[in-house]
Amino acid sequence: MSTLSQFKTFSSNLPEMDYLMPVLFVGHGSPMNGIEDNEFSAQWASMARDIPQPTAVIVVSAHWFTSGTHLTAMDFPKTIHDFGGFPQALFNVEYPAPGSPLVAEEAAALIHSTTVGMDHDWGLDHGAWTVIRHMYPQANVPVLQLSIDYNKSPEEHYRIAAELYQLRKKGVLIMGSGNMVHNLRMLNWEMMNGGGYDWALEVNTRFKELIMNNDHQPLISYQQLGRAAMLAIPTPEHYLPLIYTLGLKNDQEKVSLFNDKAIGGSLTMTSLRIGD
Repeated sequence: MSTLSQFKTFSSNLPEMDYLMPVLFVGHGSPMNGIEDNEFSAQWASMARDIPQPTAVIVVSAHWFTSGTHLTAMDFPKTIHDFGGFPQALFNVEYPAPGSPLVAEEAAALIHSTTVGMDHDWGLDHGAWTVIRHMYPQANVPVLQLSIDYNKSPEEHYRIAAELYQLRKKGVLIMGSGNMVHNLRMLNWEMMNGGGYDWALEVNTRFKELIMNNDHQPLISYQQLGRAAMLAIPTPEHYLPLIYTLGLKNDQEKVSLFNDKAIGGSLTMTSLRIGD
């Protein structure tokens, strides 16, 4: 990996559009959603039809949790099968979307609060490709991933996201991929078709209220939201992609929810779109 500090004065390669690209947070759930035609994947496909065709997609995935901030910068990222115990059909999936070193360079040049490592080894993990292959099945949109630095606080992640705001003016779709409520240790397989524990529904409702009221600070300081939040977020990697999504919002934009459903007792698929 190399560091792009030399690009901090880099001039833009990407033209501005006459619109502001929306931002998404997607509850990605089980890897099986990547090959199933279900209520969640249908909404992902519908969302792609409802927004402009992006010049590129940058995914902040729960499954790339690293020391330092890194950005994929290869021409052709590999498909990563980062799971076990699933049918062979899931392991057989290859999603051959291109990458974009140019977009990686542009994104890294915008981030001033930390150095950005250019990665040529990672690829697209299941937090990215299981969703994107339903959105862009022809694999004709460049896809990159931005890692989540586990050394940084939620406030720092929020700041990094805000620094990427200019990419929205250039047709880049930035998407957080995780789950607002994600406690696999408490998963109830008998509730996989729908249903949440009281605490999961309680905190998911609280999260949604704060999001819709544009009240981000309590979401950033989620550790202070009580026991239900601690059960919902036993580890931060699935929650922090939401913080990236919120950090890209301006004060005038509306938020809409989709796939707003609890499954397995301790998991919510609640997703959101920021912007028109």
